Amino acid sequence: MSSSLPVVRSALRTFAIYGVYIGASILFVIPFVWALSGSLKNPYQLELFPPEWIPDPVLWRNYAEIWTIVPLGRFMWNTFFIAVLSLVGQLFTASMVAYGFAKFRFPGRDVLFLLMLSTLMLPIHVSLIPRFVLFYKLKWVDTFLPLIVPNYFGGSAFAIFLLRQFFRNLPKEMDDAARIDGAGYWRIFFQILLPLSRSALIALTILGFLADWEDFLQPLIYLQSTEKLTVSIGLRFLAVTASSDISGDPTTHLLMAASIVSSLPPILLYVVAQRQLVQGLVLTGSKG
Repeated sequence: MSSSLPVVRSALRTFAIYGVYIGASILFVIPFVWALSGSLKNPYQLELFPPEWIPDPVLWRNYAEIWTIVPLGRFMWNTFFIAVLSLVGQLFTASMVAYGFAKFRFPGRDVLFLLMLSTLMLPIHVSLIPRFVLFYKLKWVDTFLPLIVPNYFGGSAFAIFLLRQFFRNLPKEMDDAARIDGAGYWRIFFQILLPLSRSALIALTILGFLADWEDFLQPLIYLQSTEKLTVSIGLRFLAVTASSDISGDPTTHLLMAASIVSSLPPILLYVVAQRQLVQGLVLTGSKG
């Protein structure tokens, strides 16, 4: 009898842990399921109490209608364009900076690295006004440049930190063997370190794409023309400007449909590359 107690306790512990996981998952899934349900209803069904989770009838035309009210396709393309160009600059420059911090010794290296890390504690609002003034004088306001160009000057502090940890975990013997074969620093960086950093780079790509896709504040500050808006600002544009259609009916159901459509690219990216994301984050914290 006493020998079975550890087994029972282990089973109860496992049951409790999975119960917490399932409960937390349901809390995160419910808003998405409600938005999906509401996107297939007419606006007045959303006001019913108790709410109806299964739409009757199912109005697929809501998804066709959102493309005629706002240029949602244009908003999604703008966001994708900004995210891709930003990621190229961020990954390339952050990997070079991380390579310097991880593989080179120079006076003040650790102090400079800690100073760089301290910028993670600064909210973006601190530098928002000086950056806007700078970009305004450069005549970059209402262009994509303020959202792209800064990523080509060091990337983000988090990306530098993550890649530095990954580079430090790689065996030093690989660098020594490459130097014996006559490889220089640039060849080691491009032909050895970057290919080996594939998982970390994929993890940063996913995180960076998600951050750029959902960014609201910076596009709101720098972009003015409707044809240049991103998805997050476009949804706000739909909620405010197109708050009612020609017949005077509310368009909450259309906003839900647009939200579902705009959330598909990051969801698909995460589903496809979630294993690489977890692997990249785990490997950066492993001991070499």
